[in-house]
Amino acid sequence: MTSFYIILFILLGANAIFLFFGVNGISRKVSKTKEEASDSSASKVYPIDLASSEFKKAV
Repeated sequence: MTSFYIILFILLGANAIFLFFGVNGISRKVSKTKEEASDSSASKVYPIDLASSEFKKAV
């Protein structure tokens, strides 16, 4: 039973460390993305025409 708790706490600690570094990496990417978005032009968005699509009958 003790070994179960030891392994559990080791995994929880590793998870907390990975979460900490992951959040730090995301915050850096967000700041770069905001800077790049202000410099780039707006992209075109094309509508999806679902009314003209044809569906085959299932056999």
